Amino acid sequence: MTVTSEKPRLDHTHVRDLLKAMIRIRRFEDKCAELYTQQKIRGFLHLYDGEEAIAVGVIPLLEDKDRLVATYREHGHALARGVPMGAVLAEMYGKAEGCAGGRGGSMHLFSRDHNFYGGNAIVGGGLPLATGLALADRMQGSDAVTACFFGEGAVAEGEFHEAMNLAALWGLPVLFVCENNGYAMGTALAISEAETDISVKARSYGIESSVVDGMDVVAVEAAGRKALKAIATTGKPQFLECRTYRFRAHSMFDAQLYRPKEEVEEWRAKGPIVRFQTWLLENGLLHENEVTALIAEVDAEISEAVAFAEAGQDEPIADLTRFVTAPDRPDPPVMEPPGKTMTTTYREAVKAAITDAMERDDRVFLMGEDVGRYGGCYAVSKGLLDRFGPDRIRDTPLSESGFTGAGIGAAIAGMRPIVEVMTVNFSLLALDQILNTAATFRHMSNNQFGVPVVIRMATGAGRQLAAQHSHSLEGWYAHIPGLRVLAPATLEDARGMLWTALQDPDPVLIFENVMLYNREGDLAENAGPVDIDRAAIRREGTDVSLITYGGSLWKTLDAAEALAADGISAEVIDLRTLRPLDLPTILTSVSKTRRAVIVDEGWKTGSLAAEIGMRLAEEAFWELDAPLARVCSAEVPIPYAAHLEQAAIPQTDRIDETVRAVMEAKP
Repeated sequence: MTVTSEKPRLDHTHVRDLLKAMIRIRRFEDKCAELYTQQKIRGFLHLYDGEEAIAVGVIPLLEDKDRLVATYREHGHALARGVPMGAVLAEMYGKAEGCAGGRGGSMHLFSRDHNFYGGNAIVGGGLPLATGLALADRMQGSDAVTACFFGEGAVAEGEFHEAMNLAALWGLPVLFVCENNGYAMGTALAISEAETDISVKARSYGIESSVVDGMDVVAVEAAGRKALKAIATTGKPQFLECRTYRFRAHSMFDAQLYRPKEEVEEWRAKGPIVRFQTWLLENGLLHENEVTALIAEVDAEISEAVAFAEAGQDEPIADLTRFVTAPDRPDPPVMEPPGKTMTTTYREAVKAAITDAMERDDRVFLMGEDVGRYGGCYAVSKGLLDRFGPDRIRDTPLSESGFTGAGIGAAIAGMRPIVEVMTVNFSLLALDQILNTAATFRHMSNNQFGVPVVIRMATGAGRQLAAQHSHSLEGWYAHIPGLRVLAPATLEDARGMLWTALQDPDPVLIFENVMLYNREGDLAENAGPVDIDRAAIRREGTDVSLITYGGSLWKTLDAAEALAADGISAEVIDLRTLRPLDLPTILTSVSKTRRAVIVDEGWKTGSLAAEIGMRLAEEAFWELDAPLARVCSAEVPIPYAAHLEQAAIPQTDRIDETVRAVMEAKP
């Protein structure tokens, strides 16, 4: 980023470029509105009509290396950034030639070539992403800036405040640009916000903030120059509140019953194009024939874009699942034969994995609540702050969505963050970022951006922590395409899964059962990465397949031991990876034993156990000699009282009883 002057140079070429850029956005969107009425563009269509001065005033100031995060009203941002108009329109047509292969549509334009990280249809969702992109640049020693555009409706979201706090706390080079059009969707700012001066909200976090007339392209450019120069000087975030107005509806579905037509017309009279064009003509900086000529240039470009989109091809249905995950994954790790063993704990195995990863790769860092000075809620990261320093062992505020989104952004920008969420229940506060960004980014951007982030969290019950700290929700996450979900149960997996996960090009979630941290055992001193693609047979058997994972593995093995005393040979499968499931290993086992019991700490309704059972019904029904059975948690929030908590979750005796019932069942 190099901004040499805070004042725009209003020579003939520059003013013509400014006017043309605004007219180009306006007339393009006028055409989009027409195409929408013809049903050539579908879904939601949010037009930028009236706000052109903001994109045109700020975005051309950015360098190629700078990053841009937009909101769902992002056609103007994409065009101002240089994304080809034809590719933008083809995307809105849903064509393979679109800038995201037709997978994102109007609200999700992407372009890796232009460092354009997409529009975000989740209000405020792009703010944590922007902080993460900037964090990566800061950690990598780059002087790039991330510009983040959003509407005033986003300031009501928690992610706005979490992102402001993180950017200020860590001194990140983010230019936050609030396009305040006064109405969010259809609710006026005065109705939705106790404090309507948005710049005050940003200033409360110690971020230097300015208010600018968003209908004046020269004022916007001057403010943008000043802000970017300040970032270059201080490295700290800047905030611009651009007060503007959208002339059209929130989206093309909107009847605009919430505002009078007279108000719209009053704003149109002082719109950015008419205002700037009138000033140029009155002062002789441009002439009518020049304006006519540039409109002709724009119209010709729009005609070419329409022809390009009209000629676009539909992506083959055969490619429907293409790029849900990366097409190329690393080969399974080479595992050395185990050497001399040492006695250790699951907790120390996880800690050794984090230590090893950080020593191997400077891009790896750990971030999360109390991971540094406190040493981690479960003492997994104790001592790592002294070893690696606060830049790489990064304590975060209690803002799960904010720091998880920041980790996702940092991963997209080339870092390898390990994000620790204290407990699985807390992860629901970050579900938006995990589901709507991490899991969708590769597919929605047509493989332009991957998210190689690792998110660790504690799961499960047994420590009398009551309902809000004790649930097993990993099956929920295993429901989401685009994620890889791991559940290490052994010391070897606790030690080795993390390194393999960090080599994965897609987001990986690791669920560590709270009852395993103190588990002690022998671990090879040369223990290294493990294959995360395969389930493991932990005990061979011939009569029944017991399918489980995580903390329930050891209870299941104990049950198998008890069953063996009565001549029942149980084969125990440790799933290890909950998404994608290693179905071949499961089917091979069940084809041999012809019976199956699934043990899952999740609730029975909608459980992972239900999914596995249905897969077996679909693909191995004729191999079964008895009905399928499962042992799950009771359909209650996990209680506090010890006897009730133990009764609520799978136990060895319940597994034993269920297996015996299956063995007695008639085919």
